[in-house]
Amino acid sequence: MNAPLRKAGVVLLVLFGLLFANLNWVQAYKADDYRTSDYNRRVQVAEYERPRGVLEAGGKALAQSKLTDGTLKYLRTYPEKLKYAHVIGYKPVNNAETGLERSEDDFLAGTSDKLFADRLSDMFTGDNTGGGNVILSLKTKAQDVAWKELTQNERGVKKGAAIAMDPRTGAIQAMVSMPSYDPNPLASHDEDTFDKAFDKLNDDRDKPLLNRGIADTKPPGSTYKVLIAAAALQAGRTPETSIKAGPSYTAPGTGTPIRNSSPGVCPEDQRTLKEALTESCNTGFARLGVDLGADAVKKISQDFGFGQTDLTVGNLRGGGLPVASSDTGPMTNPDGGVDRAALAQSSIGQRDVRMTVLQGTMIAAAIANDGKQMRPYLVQQLLSAERRPIYNADPQVLRTPVSSQVAGDLREMMDSVVENGTGRAAQAEGLKIGGKTGTADNAEGAEPHGWFLAYAFNDKGEPVSSVCVMLENVPGGHASAEAARIAGLILKAAAGGGRD
Repeated sequence: MNAPLRKAGVVLLVLFGLLFANLNWVQAYKADDYRTSDYNRRVQVAEYERPRGVLEAGGKALAQSKLTDGTLKYLRTYPEKLKYAHVIGYKPVNNAETGLERSEDDFLAGTSDKLFADRLSDMFTGDNTGGGNVILSLKTKAQDVAWKELTQNERGVKKGAAIAMDPRTGAIQAMVSMPSYDPNPLASHDEDTFDKAFDKLNDDRDKPLLNRGIADTKPPGSTYKVLIAAAALQAGRTPETSIKAGPSYTAPGTGTPIRNSSPGVCPEDQRTLKEALTESCNTGFARLGVDLGADAVKKISQDFGFGQTDLTVGNLRGGGLPVASSDTGPMTNPDGGVDRAALAQSSIGQRDVRMTVLQGTMIAAAIANDGKQMRPYLVQQLLSAERRPIYNADPQVLRTPVSSQVAGDLREMMDSVVENGTGRAAQAEGLKIGGKTGTADNAEGAEPHGWFLAYAFNDKGEPVSSVCVMLENVPGGHASAEAARIAGLILKAAAGGGRD
């Protein structure tokens, strides 16, 4: 064989060798990636051959699959449209799922190990059993009220959130974020329909895709005073302990005075801790925070859950909607020492303090539950396609930020806020409600945010619900009053009977 032919033969052998190696690489190592790729049309068709499981609450389907005559056999639909969108999310054809559609995807799709027996049975029967069903903890009556009152609020506010949960278990009873969106176009089998709907939502300056209850943090204003009060009680003070107040307070090292919301609020030099919380005394709590010290303020916040970066709300056995971390901010000077001006402002929920609505709900829940903070969850039960129970939520204590005694003292003070103070708008017949208002400055020239966190006890003395409502940029003054009114109605709905 002459040299040119020999060289050509060697080149061909090398090329065949590379082709063989690549084939083995694809079959041995990349097969799963290609099989599960969003661009693999066969995978898409196979995925839609069986109906996806139902997401439901209170016997009402929130996400279900509808039979079609197209190539993709089933279409995902969302009968309630905007009302549950931030909880349920959506299941698109060529993009990643969101919400519980994402965190419970394998169970809904029927590919979970929990449903292995069903798939094994299908191999012998030839059936194509649908995915598993996910039952949520949401109380539809509470969700209805939260949605209606938030979206039709009396101040014309367009952005906000509300979350209610059972203090005894951590079961989420309502979760609403506004503005919201209709997930149905995002589940369309037509790619143009999806693209147009997604681009419009994604480009919207009001961020309708954002779950403001768990994925966004805002300055909590005076609701944060509950934690300062808790730190004071742990340090040995009582609701009747007198603290310094007055019409104005300037923290050491700063020339910027802190004043109360009006001249009539705690103008006296001394107020009891209970009176200061009832009236929402800025000067009293700013002084108290400086007196307690930055370490104590940060510690009580961490004890209640500030700084947790790995919290999810969904299934107690793992997975769920990620929750943004609430934060106290640094409260330090450039040299590392305590910035007492920052500490004073932080102690009334301003400066760099940021909190999620869920965190506010969990604070109220722990106080109602004798100091035990339960891990929040949305997935109450998992059922097979034939409604066979696979999983039931088993409530878990997440942390115990305060003792039963301190929790009781806080309830005494928060009850007074609703009975005699700034939270009167939250009162509801048949319930014992305690809470705390908050009006938070957020940007120069912008209207303040209105907050209210609260709990409710029934006539048997049982804690039945906790809630936090946040309204962004509330016009007309007394920003927290509307949040308190809405919170009272949600608590009443969550505590009531009905189909739930």
